[in-house]
Amino acid sequence: MIEISSDVIRGYNDTMILNILMKEPSYGYEISKQIRSISDEKYIIKETTLYSAFTRMEKKGHIESFTADQDPDGNGKKRTYYRITDAGKEYYRSKCEEWDLTKEVVERFIEH
Repeated sequence: MIEISSDVIRGYNDTMILNILMKEPSYGYEISKQIRSISDEKYIIKETTLYSAFTRMEKKGHIESFTADQDPDGNGKKRTYYRITDAGKEYYRSKCEEWDLTKEVVERFIEH
């Protein structure tokens, strides 16, 4: 099975995370599971990559974190959640436009 190179996808980790956060706030492990599921197991984001992205996007104002007193399972464990900001939504839209252009250009060089 062919794996996606982390070099190829690196520039779009933020876009994938923001896409998930567009729907609702979430936390690291759940976001990681969703990326794995949505990609049909073709891309598994590393934990260090995920948390580096959270830090970077929070510094840029694209997401904000908050602590929930109780996780959805009701076990009382505190968990850090992330939500997208208005600036993050705008960044997400610009990355989607960039992807469309990138895909168009690269496809001109791909021969099947």
